Amino acid sequence: MYRDQVMGCWLGKAVGGTLGMPYEGMSGPFDLAFYDPVPREMLPNDDLDLQVVWACLLDRETDPRVCRHVLSRGWLEHIGFPWDEYAVCIRNLREGIAAPQSGSFDNWFMNGMGAAIRSELWACLAPGNPALAAAYAYEDACVDHDRDGLWAEVFLAAMQSAAFEMRRVSDVVEAGLKQIPADSILARAVRDTFQWWEGSGDWREVRRQILDRYGHEDFTNVTENIAFILLALLDGDGDFSRSICTAANCGKDTDCTAATVGALLGILNPDGIDPKWLDPIGRDLKLSPQIRGISPPPTLDGFTDLVVSLRDRLQGRTPPEAEPVPVPAQTIQVGIGFQEVPWFGQGWSRNKPMTLKMPPLSPKRFPGTLGRIHTDAFQAGMMFLQLEWELRRETRARICFNTRENCRVFVDGAYAFGREGGRMAPSAHRIPINQYVDRVMSPGRHVLTAVIARPEEAGVVEWVAGIADLDDGGQWIPGVFTVEGK
Repeated sequence: MYRDQVMGCWLGKAVGGTLGMPYEGMSGPFDLAFYDPVPREMLPNDDLDLQVVWACLLDRETDPRVCRHVLSRGWLEHIGFPWDEYAVCIRNLREGIAAPQSGSFDNWFMNGMGAAIRSELWACLAPGNPALAAAYAYEDACVDHDRDGLWAEVFLAAMQSAAFEMRRVSDVVEAGLKQIPADSILARAVRDTFQWWEGSGDWREVRRQILDRYGHEDFTNVTENIAFILLALLDGDGDFSRSICTAANCGKDTDCTAATVGALLGILNPDGIDPKWLDPIGRDLKLSPQIRGISPPPTLDGFTDLVVSLRDRLQGRTPPEAEPVPVPAQTIQVGIGFQEVPWFGQGWSRNKPMTLKMPPLSPKRFPGTLGRIHTDAFQAGMMFLQLEWELRRETRARICFNTRENCRVFVDGAYAFGREGGRMAPSAHRIPINQYVDRVMSPGRHVLTAVIARPEEAGVVEWVAGIADLDDGGQWIPGVFTVEGK
């Protein structure tokens, strides 16, 4: 029965991910009842890719133990994803910042879904032992997440572990909640979703309530997406097809939510996956091209055998005790000044030299590329930010500066980009338009200057700056802004 449940987990994961992937990042709601388009094979997905990497890494160990430092090596040696928290994690690890600081330091995406989507492996390695699965998940999630982004993986791993022995959704959810802080936003969203469902029993209405209270500009935010996962489980009431479709139909991080729902139901009832979902995708294991340097099993059946073998080899051992890791001392020095500037009529145009007169700049240090300053600090209508950065070689660079505010950005004294305002998505692969420019940059020092208009309403002005190497898959270049010391 155990092997059948592990197999059901990976089949359900592959089905849900393939169903939801074409709609990833779209708001919804949708009316999916089957794949659209109908695939000819399983679509590769980081939801499964990363778990395959972890399993292969552990399998190489003579005496395998689930450990954050082993998993950290995997990020550096086998994973080339330049996405969101993954890219921040890789940059931090390259700078010598170890877990758990690699997940918490300078990470705007710490509450993304990137850890939650790889919870199943730990459940399969600790079936019927939610506390152990949660401990494994913590070791994994702390490398690239913090706060609710970390607790989301712990919550799901504990749920899925319980599902090897329990059958009711409410019971497995309660097992998950026992492993995370009761006062976390994530736990509150789970309890609210249960309450809203009991009140209406209408997934569209509950979806609206979730978004009203927990909706986020980042479509990968765990709070709204974990709530969608629970909503889909409640709406389907054990029906695999209905549940994965509801998850995808809610929108947002659709491949992740549908894949997680499919995996949990595959554990609860391996025979409940209708063959109509399996026939188009087959059982071949497909990995993304950014995964390198491992030799995974060619099929989901082979991967299942690998996981079953690892469970026997781990023998229920807990992770090694973590040694304290110092808080990173790196800071970024930013010159900040204020003055009144006639905003309109400047004649902004690409590559035009900056005609604005710079105010005196005072150095201020921030703990990373993510900066925040309250509008109370504005001494005039415009704030000038200036960052120096250095390249060691000629680089095909993506120069990014993302803020919600009305801003104009200059590179080496020439206008580069700007906008009237909008959302944050400070990831080099999906940063909003007019928040970056691609240029071949010479070695040596360069200057980024941003002019930000004071918002009409009081609050915190937030920005993220970064330089990505387009010849390194769009990864952030480590250390370009770093100043040692506090």
